[in-house]
Amino acid sequence: MLKISEIFYSIQGESSFAGLPCSFVRLAGCNLRCKYCDTPQSFTQGQNLPVEQIIDLISDYGCSLVEITGGEPLIQRETPQLAETLLSKGYKILLETNGTQNIDIIQSDVTRIMDIKTPGSGESEKTEWNNIDRLDRKDEVKFVLTSRSDYDWSKEILQQFRLTKKCAVLFSPAHGMCDPAELARWILEDRLLVRLQLQYHKIIWPNDVKGR
Repeated sequence: MLKISEIFYSIQGESSFAGLPCSFVRLAGCNLRCKYCDTPQSFTQGQNLPVEQIIDLISDYGCSLVEITGGEPLIQRETPQLAETLLSKGYKILLETNGTQNIDIIQSDVTRIMDIKTPGSGESEKTEWNNIDRLDRKDEVKFVLTSRSDYDWSKEILQQFRLTKKCAVLFSPAHGMCDPAELARWILEDRLLVRLQLQYHKIIWPNDVKGR
């Protein structure tokens, strides 16, 4: 059984898969309280569902791309079983994690999209830095930036760990806190080999808080 906040079908709004149709499984529960969190309903709200029922619900969408997200999906011990079962049925799996849990509990066929929490999140001290050594080329790292100071901090982390040599790196402006045009200018001025990530779902459906 997993505690599920919501299951829905939408356009993938983030990562290098942005723009593609995707089925989403949002797990309930999170060990962080980021200042810019846009899914606070996932902290506690949810219902317990068996893996088989979750997969039946996903199959109704007829979509081969599935993202497991949260909350923080890796704090539920049944999450690896869900990912493995979906893989065995031929789905392409993305897993979005806040970077505080050991990502190696998820097998390597899953694309792991790992946040590195910036100081502006209020939770940067909880990062599990050993996860950087666990990344491989198909994984992705995401920085959500609230300010220029977050950008400068992230640039230092990028260089310290040579992250662009390990996997794709995404810089995302926190919605309503960091101007995307300013972030684009900073990236270009510093010639960073990172992907500017805008949240497609917030552009397409700016007033929705769930199911997108």
